[in-house]
This record gives sequence, C-alpha cells and structure tokens, in this order.
Amino acid sequence: MPTFGIEAEQAGLRVDVALSALAGITRSQARRWIDAGRVRINERICRPSERVALGDAVDAIPPDPVQSPLTPEAIPLDILFEDEDVIVIDKQAGLVMHPAPGHASGTLVNALLHHCVDLAGVGGVLRPGIVHRLDRGTSGVLVVAKNDAAHAALADQFRDHSIERIYLALIRGSPTAESGRVDRPIGRHRTDRKRISVQSSVAHAAHTAWRVLERFPSTVPTHPGHAWLEIRPETGRTHQIRVHLASVGLPIVGDPVYGRNVRDCLPRPALHAAVLGFIHPRNAEFLRFEAPLPPDLATVLRELKSLGTKK
Repeated sequence: MPTFGIEAEQAGLRVDVALSALAGITRSQARRWIDAGRVRINERICRPSERVALGDAVDAIPPDPVQSPLTPEAIPLDILFEDEDVIVIDKQAGLVMHPAPGHASGTLVNALLHHCVDLAGVGGVLRPGIVHRLDRGTSGVLVVAKNDAAHAALADQFRDHSIERIYLALIRGSPTAESGRVDRPIGRHRTDRKRISVQSSVAHAAHTAWRVLERFPSTVPTHPGHAWLEIRPETGRTHQIRVHLASVGLPIVGDPVYGRNVRDCLPRPALHAAVLGFIHPRNAEFLRFEAPLPPDLATVLRELKSLGTKK
C-alpha cells in the first residue's frame, strides 16, 4: 500500500486532485479509489472533496487488476515512436479505434494489446491506453499511453488543449477567404444519435481554425471545385472538424455522414491527422510527430493538380 506525504505543493488541494498528481492516475480514477474506501488520510477513510494539509499521510490501495475481455490480435501497426511510456502510431484509414457494437475485433485496441503485452487496464479496461480518438475513416498520427501515469499526463494536456494538432482536408467548395474560424457549439443530433450537429439541444463549445493551402477550380461550371485546407482544432469534440466544415458549406470530400450525399472520388473522408505535438509525460520534453500523406489522398491531389495543368 503506497503512502504519500503531503508537501506544500499539494497542501489545500482536494484529496482526489492531490492523489491524482501523486499517484499518476486520472482524477476520476482517484475518486473511484476513494469511493471504494481504498484511500485514507492519516489512517482515516476520507471523501473526495476533503482537503489535505501539509504533513498529512495519504494511504492508497490500488484495486486489483481487472482482466481485459478483449482479445489481442496480430494486426500490423505503423509505429512512429515508442518508449516505456507512450507509443505514437500512424493510423491507417478504416481502422476502428476500439471494440464497439458491429466491431467486436480487428480494432486498434486489439492490435495494441498484442503489441504491448502490459497495456491491459491502462486508463480503463475497454479502451486501454486510449487518450484521444481518430474517426474510423481518418488517417494519421495519434498517441497511446502505456501506463497510468502517462495516461493521466496526456489526458491533462488534451483537456487543457495544449496539444499541437494539425489536420489536412480536401473539401468540396471554394472558401471566400484564405483563412477562417468556426466557433459553433456542437452536440448529438436531435433525432439521429449517431450524428453530431451544430443545432443540438445539448451542445458544447467547439472551435476550429482553417486556412487554404491550395485551390483546385472546377472545369465544370456547375461544380464548386475543391480546396486543400490546413485545420487546427482548438477543442476536441466528436466529429468536430467534419461537422464544422460542413456547417459553413465546405464539406469534406468522401464524408458519408456530413457530405450531403454527394458521390465523391474517395470512399472515406479526405481527412488526415498530419501533426501531433505533446509534452512527454516522464521527461517533459516536447515531442512532435508528422504522418506522411497516405497514398489515396496523395493520388487524389495529384489528379486535381493534373486537371488544373491541362486546363
């Protein structure tokens, strides 16, 4: 049973906040430990809201590991970086993040459990190691935590929006400006719970900045043309980029949900997580990773450039 001594840095904090920092776990984990009677202050059972004082002794009994119900699978991973704390992956389009109804296997989590033999249970049993998500059809760079301390540290950075994230997207349409920003709260669609909407009855603040990298005017008068955008999401809501761009009349090419039912040249959204930068949870070094453009997007861009050259 680990014992933590409260120093000046933690004095006055709620015990769940202090334990999160001292034990390297998330605040929600700390609350679960406390609610289960696994945490004591000076040998006395405490409440999550109780404040700790200088010199207090906080004893914590971690729960027994819960065996994961998920099956490790030998699915190839494109690993950009790995050490004892994190693994950075270039996810291919089509790979689902974790098991869910309709996708019981063949997911990134199944692959991670095979590659990282001690990953089970990190940050949760059903989504071990996962601190952020990329949609099934989105390609690009993502980071996975390999232990609870790394999970908590990365989760804090995502929650504080201090992570550097740059996406690239091919959109249908011609923006009237060279850059812009979408500030529209989003939430679950009022009638279709699988979709996200800017007209949700329960919406959360969401901010997305974009700029045009290249334009591809159409050779057909009735077609709006295309544009290649750099996108910087300033919040991390579900489907945020896809919903925000569609809401301002710039839907992502190939998006089957928010693309307005237009038949496109790609079978998946033309969205790529190109850059991810974060502070390493152990040594505080800033790490920045880039995922190269996947072949399907590169091919479409070459074709659009070629059409412009032939005009």
